[in-house]
Amino acid sequence: MKRIVVVGGGSAGVMTAYTLKHRFPKKQITIVESKTIATVGVGESTLGAINNWLGMCGIKDKDFMKHCDASYKMSIRFENFYNKEAGYFHYPFGQPDISGNHAQLNDWHFKKIIYPETPMNDYADSMYPVMALVNQNKITDEDIIPNWTFKGDVAYHFDATKFANWLKKEFKKIGGKVITGSITKINQDETGITSLYLDTQEYIKSDLFIDCTGFKSLLLGQAMKEPFESFENMLPNNSAWATHLPYTNKKKELKPFTNCTAIQNGWVWNIPLWSRMGTGYVYSDKYISDDDALKQFQDYLGRDDLTFKKLKMRIGIHKNLWVKNVCAIGLSAGFIEPLESNGLLSVHDFLSVLTRTLERPVVSEFAKQNFNLRCHTMFRGFAEFVAMHYALSIRTDTEYWRDIQKRKYPLEEKFTMFQSDFQRSHRQRYNDFHYPTAAGINAIATGMHWGATDLSSLMYHRGGADAKVFKNEWLPVIEKLEQKKKQWTQTVKKCPTLYNYLKRNIYI
Repeated sequence: MKRIVVVGGGSAGVMTAYTLKHRFPKKQITIVESKTIATVGVGESTLGAINNWLGMCGIKDKDFMKHCDASYKMSIRFENFYNKEAGYFHYPFGQPDISGNHAQLNDWHFKKIIYPETPMNDYADSMYPVMALVNQNKITDEDIIPNWTFKGDVAYHFDATKFANWLKKEFKKIGGKVITGSITKINQDETGITSLYLDTQEYIKSDLFIDCTGFKSLLLGQAMKEPFESFENMLPNNSAWATHLPYTNKKKELKPFTNCTAIQNGWVWNIPLWSRMGTGYVYSDKYISDDDALKQFQDYLGRDDLTFKKLKMRIGIHKNLWVKNVCAIGLSAGFIEPLESNGLLSVHDFLSVLTRTLERPVVSEFAKQNFNLRCHTMFRGFAEFVAMHYALSIRTDTEYWRDIQKRKYPLEEKFTMFQSDFQRSHRQRYNDFHYPTAAGINAIATGMHWGATDLSSLMYHRGGADAKVFKNEWLPVIEKLEQKKKQWTQTVKKCPTLYNYLKRNIYI
């Protein structure tokens, strides 16, 4: 596969093209983009795994951040997902610190049993050292707290359109080619797509065509007619309104986390970039019309003088992502929904499998099947992770949330996160979704009151003893948690604020 054509010039297309040109400089990599088709352009939040892709491509944070209005992100904050007015909890990046703990992740749950009034946000504060930075709105590139590294665990907020434009220029610098034109005809035979005909009267031929055309899935979905598997049974939302907000007090509002607030028919994101904030309302048009959702969103924001963009989302994934000589990356392959910043995650995760596959001199049908299976497994696992945010809720204040209470989830299916986590918990003697390297699952489960253990379980295993009996045993354990939390808080006091760090290191 010496010639590869990437169709689509949005963030997924440019990330794909740059990755392939960087990894395979001798291959001819071309982007075909349309002047008339706008990109989605609202993917403004990432997870720490993007550092794996940046490292693979030789890109440093200071290379791109100032070109795309970027800031740093160290956590995701969830508000009112468990119940209306339930308050908030965090999913921090990095790993929990279980050093010196009596029962690894269970130590905090002992505290919750003895002191039931302990708020759920205390879990992240007690178990994740990075929360000392998050709570004080600070950041550091020094390794001064355990189990968190600036290089590996920090993520980014950025303007996706600006990022794609910057990366496109870098792609050209390393020998990539960009053709501007709209596809008017797709020619096919038994091997797949033979050529694309553009409105510029050009024929584009390639050994491999990569579909990065967004939800329309022009090549894989429309031309190859590959079936699409809906995830509507797990995930309730299919629509969104998005807009930009100006800062009123930038030093205060520029936070190192994405904020997600559950409301009547879905949830609202708030993503602080360097010069402004991005916000949007994710909902289901099954329960509310687009116009009423917009009004609901405007009421939430307290203003209607902004420019709002409507998005319709296709939730699920194609049955196969690589068919004959067509492969899909990004929204054209599948999408979960914006919760947990998973849009770009699937792009760079799928690209890791694609580059591995293209290392082989001949890409056999087995290699394509392997690509499909690995990408499906990753995608399905993360979809179920997102579904947890709804499945563990007890909200019943609207029809939307009441219907979520009635949903049945695919716990019985094979190769899924739901099943594997129940099995892990059984093997490691932890209750559902809790184990030391849970990669955020434990933070979400705890925040949604699905504890690693509870008083009933302990009474069963300890012969009927109650919380008073356990108190003397656990007080030293709880005190150790408090000491670590205080130490982390004290350690980061000398660190710069996020605003000052960006001003000093990025926006000089």
